[in-house]
Amino acid sequence: MKKVTVMTEGTIWKQILFFSIPLILGNLFQQLYNTVDSIIVGNYIGNEALAAVGSSGAVINLLISFCIGASAGAGVVISQFYGAQKLEGVHKAVHTTVAIAIVAGIILSVFGVLTTPVLLRWMGTPQEVFPEAVIYLQVFFGGIVFSVIYNMCAGILNAVGNSRRSLVYLIIAATSNIFLDLLFVVVFHMGIVGVALATDISQLLSCIFILAFLMKSKEDYHVNFREVRFYTGYLSRIVRLGLPTGLQNIVISLSNVIVQTSVNSFGSIAMAGFAAYIKVDGFNILPVLSFGMAATTFTGQNVGAGKYDRVKKGAVVSVVMGIIYAVVIGALLLLFAPQVIGVFTQDQKVVEYGVYVTKYFCPFYWLLSCL
Repeated sequence: MKKVTVMTEGTIWKQILFFSIPLILGNLFQQLYNTVDSIIVGNYIGNEALAAVGSSGAVINLLISFCIGASAGAGVVISQFYGAQKLEGVHKAVHTTVAIAIVAGIILSVFGVLTTPVLLRWMGTPQEVFPEAVIYLQVFFGGIVFSVIYNMCAGILNAVGNSRRSLVYLIIAATSNIFLDLLFVVVFHMGIVGVALATDISQLLSCIFILAFLMKSKEDYHVNFREVRFYTGYLSRIVRLGLPTGLQNIVISLSNVIVQTSVNSFGSIAMAGFAAYIKVDGFNILPVLSFGMAATTFTGQNVGAGKYDRVKKGAVVSVVMGIIYAVVIGALLLLFAPQVIGVFTQDQKVVEYGVYVTKYFCPFYWLLSCL
């Protein structure tokens, strides 16, 4: 029995919403990686370590922007072939996607390890934070290849409507990350290295699970490693469709690097408070991104099936769902900002700074201030 969702028939809002739920849960569990790292670091190691972990996010997002774009492009190509029932196209697009993931992951891992000190200096990272930030990022980038492969493979499953399988593996990985964080930091006292190593091992587990599933699957998206290569025409098509998303992510990531550089100039306390806010903000934005991912699969399948009227209606439904969620979660965050930021640290100065940043970046705060 196929555990996939064909989105070319049926009620549009139900299909997008129900398909989004596993994506939302999966993204939330994935966000747990760095969030749990930050909570344990802030409570068991200290503010400097929390600042180091928090400031790494801007660098990580900047370097993986292309991979995110390539994943989006691959999802569009695969979903279009799947919607049109062109099985050979699905087969070649899937194997090209896996090849991109392996090559891009290795390049990103090596590049990240080698350039981390330079990037952190460019960002004006304070000296009291710099050594731990370098160690954390270098160990993290040592295992980034596993994360890239997992996310690209999850994109394959999402493109054919199977968003539940990747959720299972993310739950396993997130749970193991929490356990390993506590083991390495609280029991073995490995400090910042233990936090990064726990993340790498968890990402390795999710990578192994999803590759094993794709290799054992009997569905049209089955992966045979002997056939993993860059198929003529498919690589260029994936890159061409993913390039706009990649460029958009690069622009956003660069702006975040600039903001992080500005925050770094205020010292480790400000960096720690900002780090806590960034983790909370990640949870806020992920459901909206999940609606977008669901809309991508919905659009790709319906374009492949030639049902352009459903594509237009799906776009409107996705935007409305995103707006409703943003309004509700923005209001809740304003009400409970002190309690949420307080989870990351007991230092009152860090909490106060985190709450201030939360209000500053929330448009509802400025709206309410004008009333």
